[in-house]
Amino acid sequence: MTATHTLETPGAHLHYEVRGAGPLLLILGAPMDASAFAPLADALAADRTVVTQDPRGISGSILDDPEQDSTPELRADDVAAILDALGADSADVFGSSGGAVTGLALVARHPGRVRTLVAHEPPLLELLPDAAERRAVVDDMIETFHKEGQGAAWMKFMASAGFDAGDDGSPAPPPQEPSLRDVANGARFFAHELRGTTRYLPDIPALTGGPSRVVVGIGADSGALDTYLTSTALAELLGAPPVEFPGDHGGFLGQTELFAEVLRKALVGDGASGTHTR
Repeated sequence: MTATHTLETPGAHLHYEVRGAGPLLLILGAPMDASAFAPLADALAADRTVVTQDPRGISGSILDDPEQDSTPELRADDVAAILDALGADSADVFGSSGGAVTGLALVARHPGRVRTLVAHEPPLLELLPDAAERRAVVDDMIETFHKEGQGAAWMKFMASAGFDAGDDGSPAPPPQEPSLRDVANGARFFAHELRGTTRYLPDIPALTGGPSRVVVGIGADSGALDTYLTSTALAELLGAPPVEFPGDHGGFLGQTELFAEVLRKALVGDGASGTHTR
């Protein structure tokens, strides 16, 4: 059974869902919403209390000001507010993509609230040697969104990130027509989230010197993606090798049960590396 909740926070009405029983685990995405993680949450709910959420401005998490930018820091504060609402001092956290960046900000801004963070493929472009060029590419995507629309912006995003291309060398088209909600979430992503997420600089001393254990996750099939490079760079800064997960950037969608088993082991440190101070 899944219980849905709405939490009123400054400037936002946050939607989150709770399922299962056992130690608390939060699953974070950005811009991916709670529904995208439902299969993974279901797979983990047999032995965990699993919380999924819609990040601010996405799907059911409504903003008072729709033009407010989404930053990792704001999203981290939202997660801390959800922990407060749950009456939880701390939790384990799995974050994927922009949600992994949220998790890194949560560890830095709210010491002691995270027991173990598994940060799966955070797109931390500022950690790459060609960060200035990457910034320009992101700026061009956002400009393309405003001038040419979301379809053209997604084409540039997919090509830049390294996802599979079609036979003619162009990025492969999406498998189906997006829903109205998908379109709204995509617009939010390009207009108000992408820049803040990709330009986030993790606080390495806070990640390595605090009470939280931080594990970097990387997809076994992600070698061609930008997030492989960013994840490797973060792992090097943290001084521990990344943990390999099945699949690529969305491995939790295509290989859910196996992904859940690897995540369980990473959370308890069974065969997983991480940096922490106890």
